[in-house]
Amino acid sequence: MEFDIESNLFSINSLKTMEVIDINSGSRLGYIKDFVIDCEEYKVLSLIIPMQKVSLFGKTNTIEIPWEKIEKIGVDVILVNGQYIVDKEEV
Repeated sequence: MEFDIESNLFSINSLKTMEVIDINSGSRLGYIKDFVIDCEEYKVLSLIIPMQKVSLFGKTNTIEIPWEKIEKIGVDVILVNGQYIVDKEEV
């Protein structure tokens, strides 16, 4: 997703306070926990969102949403195309 840099600047902290919603199902996915960042290109590659359920042995399941799947960043929500969401498991 391309943004006009002049009119669409967002801080990491402001993005973390926005709720992420899947436009396909209308479901609330949660709030951003972390970002995957390309340090050489200086850009965000994906968003990491914790799932509501915690698995056995204290592992937390997360959802990784590629930046290209973001459809719109609004005032208080981020709309994503969650059709190909990838579940990850953190240790």
